[in-house]
Amino acid sequence: MSTKFFVSSSPHAFARQNTQNIMLDVLIALLPACGVGIYFFGLRAAIILAVSTFSAVLVEWLIIKLFKRPGSVKDLSAAVTGLLLGMNLSAGVPWWIAMLGSVFAIAIVKHPFGGLGHNFVNPALAGRVFLVASWPVLMTTWVEPGAVDTISSATPMALIKAGQAVDSGMLWNWAIGNASGCIGEVSAIALLLGGIYLMIKKVIRWRIPVTYFLTVFAMSFLLGGMDMMTSYAHILGGGLMLGAIFMATDYTTSPVTPRGQIIMGIGAGLMTAIIRLYSNSAEGVSLSILLMNICVPIIDRLTRPKVFGEVKHNA
Repeated sequence: MSTKFFVSSSPHAFARQNTQNIMLDVLIALLPACGVGIYFFGLRAAIILAVSTFSAVLVEWLIIKLFKRPGSVKDLSAAVTGLLLGMNLSAGVPWWIAMLGSVFAIAIVKHPFGGLGHNFVNPALAGRVFLVASWPVLMTTWVEPGAVDTISSATPMALIKAGQAVDSGMLWNWAIGNASGCIGEVSAIALLLGGIYLMIKKVIRWRIPVTYFLTVFAMSFLLGGMDMMTSYAHILGGGLMLGAIFMATDYTTSPVTPRGQIIMGIGAGLMTAIIRLYSNSAEGVSLSILLMNICVPIIDRLTRPKVFGEVKHNA
């Protein structure tokens, strides 16, 4: 026989998805929220998003070239990180804030641990937390929709924290994006559309976002005076939609097992609700997801499925 067969180790299944395709889908899913942010906050929002994304891609390219690291900017992972960071910023911040946040996310959080697939926390969230810790005043300078020069601190979460009664009109404005806040978090509808797209494309699963939403809703209802409208506001206002759909579901920093993903969503939801209700902060999404990122190795170990035929060893 002249035909030769080469046998390699498993896996033998071929997957059509690759990193570039997945990241492209994430970028497409983020476009509606970016468009709404630019519509309400104007050119300044577009500049922040562009600077953040370009800086992340540039730093990624420089690190790969200078240190001869494996990888390429063509996989679009740096672009996703930069865009997510920009969406977590106010349109009122200076452009250099967006640049520094992206540099920190890529050069300090992502590559020192081995690059794509090796970072133990979400780089975009870590970049945002770094900026909040370093420049808290700038990072809490908000812009009123439609009036770029008007500064306001009345974000939805700040209003709730101050005891503001919530009505259906406020909820509608927060759903469509007509509210102060970060560029990419203000429109719950646009973010939901992006999340549905990612689920249809099978880029993300429902477990983390849905359990995250339900936990925050239940906790805010039970511990926040059992006011249904306020509980809805905790879902629609602030960074919950952006964090739960696009950052808590990050492949590298979220559990791989179905039970682990549910634990991740519940844990992040509990911490978010506690921070919002009992701390001085009106938010809590970024910190909650980062803390759960650190717990992921333990969650994966505890929820690891039993191997077929495995026998439990006696101590």
